[in-house]
Amino acid sequence: MIILENLGKQFGPVWAVQDLTLTVPPGELFCFLGPNGAGKTTTIKMACGLLRPTAGTARVAGGDPAADQAVRAAIGYIPDQPFLYERLTAAEFFQFVGDIYRLPPERIRRERAELFELFGLQPAAQTMIGELSHGFRQRLIYAATLLHQPQVLFVDEPFIGLDPYTIRLLRELLRARARAGMTIFLTTHILALVEGLADRVGILSDGRLAALGTVDELRARAGGAGALEDIFLGLTRADAN
Repeated sequence: MIILENLGKQFGPVWAVQDLTLTVPPGELFCFLGPNGAGKTTTIKMACGLLRPTAGTARVAGGDPAADQAVRAAIGYIPDQPFLYERLTAAEFFQFVGDIYRLPPERIRRERAELFELFGLQPAAQTMIGELSHGFRQRLIYAATLLHQPQVLFVDEPFIGLDPYTIRLLRELLRARARAGMTIFLTTHILALVEGLADRVGILSDGRLAALGTVDELRARAGGAGALEDIFLGLTRADAN
C-alpha cells in the first residue's frame, strides 16, 4: 500500500531524507521512529504528495500522491499541529470536510453521528473550535480525517499533549482500523506505546533507515534483551547529539 524506493529530499546542501526504501502492506500499523530532525515528517509529506522528492519515488494506494487526485483522496493525513478553523463549530468543521470530499449529505450526517459518539464529541458539536481544549481538537481532527474512510492514514505524533483516556481511545481506534484493513503509518516519541501498538517499526537516523522489523526482531538483533527505548537510543544516539 505504501512503497518508498530510494526516496530522498534535499533542502539546499542538506539531505533531510536519503536513499529510503521500505514497503508497508495493506492493513499494517507501521511506526516510524527517530529523533527530532531525523526526517520523519519530511518522509510523511513526500508520501502524502505535499513535498516532491529530490530523488526516488513514493507510491501510495497504487499511484503517485503528488500527481494523482484519486490517490490523494485515498489518503488521510494528521500533522503534528493540525489546522482547524477556529470560527467554525465542531459540527460545521466536520460538514466542511465532508463537502471538500463531495460526500453525500446523508453519509456526512451518518458518519458524524457515529464518529462524534465514538470520540465523545457530541457535547461539543455546537461549540466554536477556538473554545475547545487541545484534547477535543485532537479528537475532532481524527473524526474529520476518518470521515471519508481513507485507505491509508498518516499520523505525525498522534499522542502529543493528550490525557491517558484519549491516548487509550486512539490506540484502540488505530488497532481496530488496522485490523479492518486500513494501512496506518505513524510517528511518535512515546516509545512505551509502540511495543503494544506497532506491527513493524522503522527507525530513522540522520535521514537514513537504521533498522526495520518487528519489535521482537529488533530486540533479537540487539542481543535478545532490552526495551525498545534502549534499542532506539543505541541506533540514534549520534544523531540526537
